[in-house]
Amino acid sequence: MTDTPTEHGWHVDDRCTNCDVARQLAPGLIAEEGGRSVVVRQPGDAEDEQRLHAAAFACHTRSVRPPSGRRPDPALDPYPMPLDATVYLCGHNAPMTAAANSYLLRRPAGNLLMVDTPRWSEALATRFEALGPVSDVLLTHQDHAAHGRAYADRFGARLWIHEGDLAAAPDADRVLRGTEPLEITTGVVAHPLPGHTRGSVVYVADERHCFSGDSFYWSRATGDIEVAENVTWYSIEELAASLARSVDALRFEWLLPGHGDRAHLPAAEAAGRMRALATRTAALRPRPVDFTAVRW
Repeated sequence: MTDTPTEHGWHVDDRCTNCDVARQLAPGLIAEEGGRSVVVRQPGDAEDEQRLHAAAFACHTRSVRPPSGRRPDPALDPYPMPLDATVYLCGHNAPMTAAANSYLLRRPAGNLLMVDTPRWSEALATRFEALGPVSDVLLTHQDHAAHGRAYADRFGARLWIHEGDLAAAPDADRVLRGTEPLEITTGVVAHPLPGHTRGSVVYVADERHCFSGDSFYWSRATGDIEVAENVTWYSIEELAASLARSVDALRFEWLLPGHGDRAHLPAAEAAGRMRALATRTAALRPRPVDFTAVRW
């Protein structure tokens, strides 16, 4: 059964860009068919309804619609949505970042860091700030920089980016340089990882949470950690070199990418999969950019 955009059920309208976000949040309810997301099963219980609302409030084109066809009830917006006791998914993915996921990371002092950004709105900023003061906005790379300055200014936070992508945020407050890891605040290490873009950065908190931007992600199609070789803008060879240089230092349990799915793995398993990823990536060669070829 595929979705039928009528008043009788949940559906995905024709603005869908096949970004995969809704499928991450409502597995078994929303799937890919014909190069777009469709509702393949109507909700059977309250948990299904919650998953569909999570998809609806994350969708960057607002294409996931309840039976009325109208926007879902704001009272049912689950964001910021806790993934564990420390990390929240922001939802409300932005068209200007091609629907990238963004996160809030709680620190022991009570402040939070924002990693990449959702769509900009004052109402969202107020919701996020209700969790605590946001001290830093960390950009993983230029594709996700669109709303960084707006959120940093609203929170009175420092905006971070790597020098390789500085043109996307020339007024950043902190600029990462070179390729050596840098502890930017207690327990949070920035690992420059040129490849997807010249200035891509992976942020790892407490050797537990890895915010990988678009450098690598969890693929449901392969059941493994993958690089998006078909949308590597700068250099797949540089990405391979970055992984070879950094893989032993990238220790984590949670993989939290900008695009692609999330995964929670034992640390030893994650380390083994990352070593295997570095080996596979070293064998890759440049390909033309092709969004449709990514293995979500």
